[in-house]
Amino acid sequence: MIPSGQSSEFVSRMERVLDVYKRPFNAAFPVVCMDESPKQLIEERTPSLPIKPGLDQRVDYEYIRHGVANVFMAMEPLTGKQFVEVTEYKTKKEWSLFVKRIAEEWYPMAEKITLVMDNFSTHDASAFYETFEAEKAKALWDRFEFIYTPKHGSWLNMAEIGLNILNRQCLNRHIPSMENLVEEVSAWQENRKGKNCKINWHFTYKDARIKLKKLYPSIHA
Repeated sequence: MIPSGQSSEFVSRMERVLDVYKRPFNAAFPVVCMDESPKQLIEERTPSLPIKPGLDQRVDYEYIRHGVANVFMAMEPLTGKQFVEVTEYKTKKEWSLFVKRIAEEWYPMAEKITLVMDNFSTHDASAFYETFEAEKAKALWDRFEFIYTPKHGSWLNMAEIGLNILNRQCLNRHIPSMENLVEEVSAWQENRKGKNCKINWHFTYKDARIKLKKLYPSIHA
């Protein structure tokens, strides 16, 4: 639900994101979506019982919690490219290093990378300057055009769709350690390579003006 008084900001940011999604493919100016998700590290105290004819898998309710890890995902919707990285934390440093990989390892030849993401507190220019020397921070910042989804509008970020697929296909069970999590995510990412898994996005600002009409401020003469 969008709080009263914030609808104008929501609408403007939403339409900005939707305009970006209309851009045709351009290798020099790729559009990339980025998101992150926590994953609890849970060890089963008692081994689960496997599926048998007529019986579902049975998992004991007791478990041992080993903290929370973070999963970053960057994806290019028009090509199906996906990049996933597991980190112990999700501070400004981890985000900055992940964005640096996007620029230098995955898109080294791009002139400008448009990065769609939510307006989380770590997703800020200050993160670069707290992680790198000023010259490096400025150079990295200049490689990007940052497009922020509106508050309460995370569904506009296509990387959220990618993370939902990852969670459903790979992380929908107990994983006890960082090592196991890295192995599982790496195997999933390797399996996705070459499958051309694009996202066919249909929602446009014209649809928004019809389906989300109540969010648009009324103009009084």
